[in-house]
Amino acid sequence: MSLTREEIARYARHLVLPGVGQEGQEKLKASRVLVVGAGGLGSPVLYYLAAAGVGRLGVVEDDRVDLSNLNRQILYTEADVGRPKAEVARERLLALNPHIEVVAYPERFTASLAKRLVPEYDLLIDASDNFPTRYLANDAAVLFDRPLVHGSIYRFEGQVSVFHYQGGPCYRCLFKKPPPRQPACSEAGVLGVLPGVVGALMAAEAIKVLLELGEVLSGTLLFYDALEARFRRFSFPRDPDCPVCGRNPRITDLREELYKDECQGDGA
Repeated sequence: MSLTREEIARYARHLVLPGVGQEGQEKLKASRVLVVGAGGLGSPVLYYLAAAGVGRLGVVEDDRVDLSNLNRQILYTEADVGRPKAEVARERLLALNPHIEVVAYPERFTASLAKRLVPEYDLLIDASDNFPTRYLANDAAVLFDRPLVHGSIYRFEGQVSVFHYQGGPCYRCLFKKPPPRQPACSEAGVLGVLPGVVGALMAAEAIKVLLELGEVLSGTLLFYDALEARFRRFSFPRDPDCPVCGRNPRITDLREELYKDECQGDGA
């Protein structure tokens, strides 16, 4: 996909970057990214990918804007309270960059929706706030052979990784089952700027995956502690007994009963 004159001016700082240039920018323009969740993490992820010129962004989000969202979910304003987040996100992203396509899916990310949407996109981003959705996104990424950029936050801490990238481990290789129930965001709280830090890192990983640029966080969990201003990296291998990407997978289809909402999320 060639760039228009307006796009050449818009992406001028990308066009002079080694490893990006016009060829890389055209590759971004031809890319399709599906983002699950348009809350705290999804807001910066979507905003930066739209600004970067990713050609098609899919936004899956069934929630509506609430006043309590506004301290961290930067896509929304007080005038949006009560409106569907997916629709508002689409408006904001197109206002930022009218040269891209944004498709809003104002519905819950279910197994049936995953089967329909994931094959249409090149990359899946998990910006959700609950464990059932994370496992569903992971399994969909593996079964439809798509890389998955993942992020999560809790109080003052966040983490980022890339799963199922060029034969690398998946989310189930690292987290075999959900941890014991954690308090939701409304109970535990979350530092308002934290999703911005983690979401920006997720967007960076997504662009690196799309451009095959640099060292991707595959097989690596990047942990951020805002209180200590410290990053730590943890390596993990692919699990040969993983139920979805192992030698003898037991999960070979997406079925809704596998993803019962039995464990509440961290509330992005």
